[in-house]
Amino acid sequence: MKLVERYIFRRAATMFLATLLPLMGIVWTTQALTNVNLVTDSGQSIFAFLKLATLILPSVVPIILPFALVIGVTQTLSAMNTDSELTVLNAAGSSRMSIIRPVIYLAAGLSVLSFTIDNFVEPYSRVAVRRMIATAHADLLSAVVQENAFRKITDGLYVQVGARRSGGVLQGIFVADSRNPNFELVYYAREGAVDEESSALVMKDGEVHRKLPDGGVSVIKFDSYAFDLTDMTKAVGEANIRAKDRDLFYLLNPDPNDPAYKRAPLAFTAELHKRFTEWTYPLLFGLIALVFSSDARSHREARVHPMISALGAALVIRWMTFYAANSAEESFWFIPLMYFVPLAAGALAIHQLVSNHRLDIPMTWREKLSELMIRLRFMRPAGADGEQAS
Repeated sequence: MKLVERYIFRRAATMFLATLLPLMGIVWTTQALTNVNLVTDSGQSIFAFLKLATLILPSVVPIILPFALVIGVTQTLSAMNTDSELTVLNAAGSSRMSIIRPVIYLAAGLSVLSFTIDNFVEPYSRVAVRRMIATAHADLLSAVVQENAFRKITDGLYVQVGARRSGGVLQGIFVADSRNPNFELVYYAREGAVDEESSALVMKDGEVHRKLPDGGVSVIKFDSYAFDLTDMTKAVGEANIRAKDRDLFYLLNPDPNDPAYKRAPLAFTAELHKRFTEWTYPLLFGLIALVFSSDARSHREARVHPMISALGAALVIRWMTFYAANSAEESFWFIPLMYFVPLAAGALAIHQLVSNHRLDIPMTWREKLSELMIRLRFMRPAGADGEQAS
């Protein structure tokens, strides 16, 4: 690259990082806080929460990366236009490609990075997050030993423990089980413990109350009773792996016996085509940013700020592709739309740059805006003339 191209590349990359890091921090914080119950409800340590929050990062980066690029490029080129640097380059006979080329290099590199994260890093992190949450929820001992607090283990099953002693002994056990619609069971026990395999809660010296729908209650006292947890822990402890959690090679050749694939085969097809299109967004959004901000403008020209215009166009395109990708999980006919939208937008942007056309406000809008600016400029508060005369 030439000296001026390296200069533009460095400024755009710096502004891109300055935009990406705060955005990533905000989005990452909101996503991480949605799983803070992993610490509060299941008794996991703060290190488990930090590990979970770190694993969420790969799913955040590809979403905000293209928009950070739009902001970085438009802000850089707008600042260069304000400092008359674009005007100097144009007057010196520099080609417009000297402005376009470094942005394309940056956008292409980010597209490769997005492809790598989307297809290899993010699926691994998604699976790790799901397994981590499933394992935490399956750890019944850590879930129920919250002293003097009711804990919902699953729908219709609540447990309270009075105290926890050494050796895993639980004292003052209360269990309310209403999962069966034909009767309700309430267990009281002086003490008990969860076995090593978390397959049963063994209670000692207690009683069980069985309440029927007609209001009848039967009470049975017991010296020892094993409350079966096998089915519940098995269901809770299994991580639900979906199409978004699979890597590219699996999506190209999914296992026909995969339960998730049997339930929704179109979801795997839509996810595959989504992987083939979403990685191009940094390059596409880079072209859009160039269309709105790469030409030298006079400060007196009436126009919307390039960053607002570029972000507006990027949001519309992203919404259309997002809608097409979600609809493709239900209908195959939306898959061509996933390719048509970015291809059409990219072709229009390239045509605009190659033909060296400038995006201008329509004449009628420009006249109205200029008239409004003139009125605002010459409007003065009442009494201003008197103050000047005095």
